[in-house]
Amino acid sequence: MAQQTATMNEIRADETYLQMVWRRFKKHKLALISLMFIILIGVIAILAPLISPYGYDQIDRENIMSGPSSEHILGTDRIGRDMFTRLVWGARISLSVGLVAALVSVTVGTLIGAVAGFFGGVIDDILMRFTEMVMSFPVIFLLLTIVTLVERSVFNVMLVIGLTSWTGLARMVRGQFLALRESDYVEAARALGAKNSRIVIRHMLLNCMAPIIVSATLQVGTAILAESSLSFLGLGITSPPSWGTILNSGRYYMRYAPWITILPGLLIFGTVLAFNYIGDGLRDALDPYLKR
Repeated sequence: MAQQTATMNEIRADETYLQMVWRRFKKHKLALISLMFIILIGVIAILAPLISPYGYDQIDRENIMSGPSSEHILGTDRIGRDMFTRLVWGARISLSVGLVAALVSVTVGTLIGAVAGFFGGVIDDILMRFTEMVMSFPVIFLLLTIVTLVERSVFNVMLVIGLTSWTGLARMVRGQFLALRESDYVEAARALGAKNSRIVIRHMLLNCMAPIIVSATLQVGTAILAESSLSFLGLGITSPPSWGTILNSGRYYMRYAPWITILPGLLIFGTVLAFNYIGDGLRDALDPYLKR
């Protein structure tokens, strides 16, 4: 109790809760740098049509697998396409897939976990057995199986990744709800005649938002890796290209044109690492018992 009181006193009288979270987040230097990096990548992705010097499939037959030059600042690939342009468009696809897939995953996981934890009993048993059944399949093989059965579009890849990565969050939310449904304020809300929907949304879900937000941040990086894996195996998004597709296109030319593989690989690595650091920073900033 003394620790909680001391922590709550960190909220200054002249600042809101969000301001307090931002102040604590800024203390995590790697998380702050990672946020700036993601914002930069996001701006580049949004402005892709304006800053791309060429079309992402435009071929320069006189410069095939050429190194960085004044015409192509990051070189060209195996058929003469500008690497800078393809990486810029790849940022748009990879970030879009990561964000939308994470949104789908968090929505499904939160819904299933909340229903299972709030109602318990038979509903809990059915939902958790279904969750465990999904978890029993190796994710990459499940992704490969589903992707080969549906049309390979950006929307379908987003949906497939999101619908195969919600299980961990569902179990976490269920555990939170099982603990919260026996708390005094939930019992008081029931005694006052509050509806189940109000109890779930106003009194329980809001108290689970911190771990859900952190999980959502980490899910973005996981989704980007999943899409890159599919694209590297030739089952991802081809037009516009994602970073995984660009990585796949250069794997046979590592000796002659290593930049085709190294550049998208570094972007995937840096982006996933940045989202992980952001999640770490948010965890520290949102944890009411952590003093930094």
